[in-house]
Amino acid sequence: MYRRSSMAAELADPSITATAAVLPDPPPLPTSASGWIHWLGLAISGAVLVAILDQLRSLDFARIAALLPASAAFWAAYWVYYLFPIASEWLIFRRLWRIPPSGFIALTRKFIGNEVLLGYIGEVYFYAWARKRSRMTGAPFGAIKDVAILSALVGNVVTLAMMAAAYPVVGGLRLGLGGSAFYLSAFALAATSLAALLLRRRVFSLPADELRFVVIVHLARILATTGLAALMWYLVLPHVPLGWWLLLAALRLLLSRLPFLPNKDLAFVALAMFAIGQDNQITALLTMVASLILATHVLLGLLLASAELSGLKERI
Repeated sequence: MYRRSSMAAELADPSITATAAVLPDPPPLPTSASGWIHWLGLAISGAVLVAILDQLRSLDFARIAALLPASAAFWAAYWVYYLFPIASEWLIFRRLWRIPPSGFIALTRKFIGNEVLLGYIGEVYFYAWARKRSRMTGAPFGAIKDVAILSALVGNVVTLAMMAAAYPVVGGLRLGLGGSAFYLSAFALAATSLAALLLRRRVFSLPADELRFVVIVHLARILATTGLAALMWYLVLPHVPLGWWLLLAALRLLLSRLPFLPNKDLAFVALAMFAIGQDNQITALLTMVASLILATHVLLGLLLASAELSGLKERI
């Protein structure tokens, strides 16, 4: 199907570098026209704040606190799991732009915005943040676009590989993974991935070596967060073998990316209970971790958005 056997080989094509500027970044804004960037960033921060306040209504902090484990190992695994996606993007933009340490906070806002408000709204915020720092990077649109597309592309490739490996295991469990839902999801992932590869010379603007670096970091992020999710679950229920949790973490990633599968969370809970057979413990564990992640989004997002909107903190 492909002219080359791997994504890395495709990106290694030296002709990409020569055509990397087909879609150039927008020119830097003149000083007189840069005001809208400032207001765009504030508007997104305000929208995130409103979304976070709305999410507060669904959180039962007393119930979450009652479910939380006291293990220091669990909390270490949790914070690495939560911060790893942010740190991986900081590493990418550190290489591309020499982004300062304060950029980690901007990337945290980006991450929370995507999670609690709308997918890719965080990229819009981060674009506004970068455009205000023209001395750091003159035109950041191309880099942000490439990083976002490659994140989706790597996720699609990993998911397709997992679909092929996991189908014999879960295809007959009546979780919505069989029949049309499975094949439509596979087709959608394959089509978008193939389109990005075929149009790579027009889609991507970064040099080939930078694209390869971004792919490697995204792949490391997916593998690390999948393993850390399994480790967190194992630390709460250590009598369940770690191998089962690793399998379930991989299947959770698979379920989360299938575009035509309804009730993804319910399907995963059903799969976990089928595999391990401890209904109450599995449900309580998954509820606790999901609630903890949402609470972290809410608390960090509330802190960061309030600081930016109130002007109590220097613009980052």
